[in-house]
Amino acid sequence: MKMAETFFTVSEELRLFGLSCLMGAIVGAAYDVLRVFRIITPHNGFLTAAEDIFFLLLYAISLTAFSEAAARSEMRMYFVIGNAVGYVLYYVTIGSVVMRTIRKLFTLIGALFKLIFRPLKPCCAFLRKKATAEFVRNSKIIVKPIKKIKIVLLNRRHLLYNKMENTKGKEREKRVEENET
Repeated sequence: MKMAETFFTVSEELRLFGLSCLMGAIVGAAYDVLRVFRIITPHNGFLTAAEDIFFLLLYAISLTAFSEAAARSEMRMYFVIGNAVGYVLYYVTIGSVVMRTIRKLFTLIGALFKLIFRPLKPCCAFLRKKATAEFVRNSKIIVKPIKKIKIVLLNRRHLLYNKMENTKGKEREKRVEENET
């Protein structure tokens, strides 16, 4: 009776551990892509948590695929440990250099945009000043009739809805109560 092999040799385990460390470094590079996306578009904690959950889901799928492809569908704890070692090594060495370079690159691009658009700043300030004056003038035109309506209501004291207290309504309620009793 021929039985399937159920164990790994030491050399196979070392090879799998090395491959899982390499996979951890690849996972670190994928996380750097996510970090760059966060630098480009800053967002709130809920979206960050959703991105992290999605990333962990993708990591779980990739770990399962790794065990399917390289380890005869056998999941071993040292795969996860190897991933963690590879990720930490990537993060401390290459990842820190990559992120520092990317941050400097974005700072340089921002400074370049400021330099390019600096001549437009006085023009934009002039347009803003004109637009603000136009907005204030238009808002006064809109608000003036509304203020007149309020003044009319305040001057007409005989309107029931303009008074603070409606005594006719209270007298009517008293008469209705007296008639019911």
